[in-house]
Amino acid sequence: MGLKGRLIRKDKYVWELPAGTIEGQKVPVILYLSEILFQRLEEDAIRQATNAATLPGVEKAIYVMPDVHVGYGFPVGGVMATNAETGIISPGSIGYDINCGVRLIATNLKAVDIAPRIREIMNEILKNVPAGVGSTSDIKLSKSQMKEVLVRGAGWAIDYGFGFPEDLEHIESFGALPNADPDKASKEAYERGSDELGTVGSGNHFIEIQAVEEVYEPDVAEKIGIWEGQVVIMVHSGSRGFGHQVCTDYLRIALKARDKYKIKLPDPQLACMPFRSEEGQSYFKAMNAAANYAFANRQILGFKTANTLRKFLGISWEEFGYRLIYDHAHNIGKVEKHKVNGKEIEVVVHRKGATRAFPPMNKEVPPSYRDVGQPVIVPGDMGRASFLLVGQPNSMEMSFGTACHGAGRVMSRRQAKEFVREVGFEKVIGNLVVVARGKGTIMEEIPQAYKDVTEVVKVIDELKIAKAVAKLKPLGTLKG
Repeated sequence: MGLKGRLIRKDKYVWELPAGTIEGQKVPVILYLSEILFQRLEEDAIRQATNAATLPGVEKAIYVMPDVHVGYGFPVGGVMATNAETGIISPGSIGYDINCGVRLIATNLKAVDIAPRIREIMNEILKNVPAGVGSTSDIKLSKSQMKEVLVRGAGWAIDYGFGFPEDLEHIESFGALPNADPDKASKEAYERGSDELGTVGSGNHFIEIQAVEEVYEPDVAEKIGIWEGQVVIMVHSGSRGFGHQVCTDYLRIALKARDKYKIKLPDPQLACMPFRSEEGQSYFKAMNAAANYAFANRQILGFKTANTLRKFLGISWEEFGYRLIYDHAHNIGKVEKHKVNGKEIEVVVHRKGATRAFPPMNKEVPPSYRDVGQPVIVPGDMGRASFLLVGQPNSMEMSFGTACHGAGRVMSRRQAKEFVREVGFEKVIGNLVVVARGKGTIMEEIPQAYKDVTEVVKVIDELKIAKAVAKLKPLGTLKG
């Protein structure tokens, strides 16, 4: 019998694989899934989560979000907390695209006014915002400038004219993680990142013009600044080649550390090192630097997109009504305090394809949102919807303050391309307004390649991990 057959259903949306199911498994694996999503659950994703439950210092449980799918070593949609004193840090359990994340920008624009011109608008954005494999930026950084970016994050971009100082209030960790050390990144990372700041990248990264289709919580929406029929901008990107290289470099170091620290690995992709070791601290500082690069990247992308739309419409910033709602990571490792067995301890929370969802009154939530909870942005696919939620108290007990990050793939990129070839590009894309440098990325990112994000969000909402506030409908999408 596979691991899926050994899952115990604890509640409508809660499944558990008890500790000790496999040799060395220290904590249970808890999965949050509807019946529909359970049917799509991959055996290998359960195996990856269970393998992680054997690592040194893992605390309480491994949590698996409803958008789960197989990743590198650790599943996308996985949450793991390790003891900050006695546990490890695992680069693969954070991911190659460090601080891949999402940004949501509000406007004063009405969808009904721009919808007739959306194709023109998306083509204009494509001209002004570099996207696609190997895309490079018009911002060329010297090594000293790169170091500034790696320490200051979004603040650096704002000082160079990409946004406004008040944006920082609405970015996770105010747009710059502490303990970033640019000297812990390799020469290759600098080379890869020097001409990619302000680029979307490829794969599932995107820029989307959206309409607020439905508001579920009017009081919360008003507090956040969202209303039905409003135009918003969503940006999904990360740390580009810089972050990828940091992960690559430290995975090699972690594999060497395995023997030095006598760490038993069920899978080499889970290579890790003690968090308090020299290697662990070096990775953590390099990861924070990569995260700051990503915050700067999304700051530039969001501002460039908004400015392109503003100029296209020929209006002032005041008329445009630019306002950053929030920007957060969904591939990150953060040192946080959480209750384990009734006692508050310091842990390293690995969120891979998972979004922090802190509840109301948490000091990490921006003051303007503190009475409603941290905004949680959950992008879907380019044909259906995305959602805005806010964190709820259950998140702290059920998932180390974490919610889902998106819809989750059900087709590999190769399978998606084969599907398009069989059905036909025009039939699959239909009336969707999507622009890209080439058809390849569009084919990989078709709506059919993803789970229905509405089903994913329903689970998180009904478990009261995060509350659904608004549904966002795509008007036009730029794909990398």
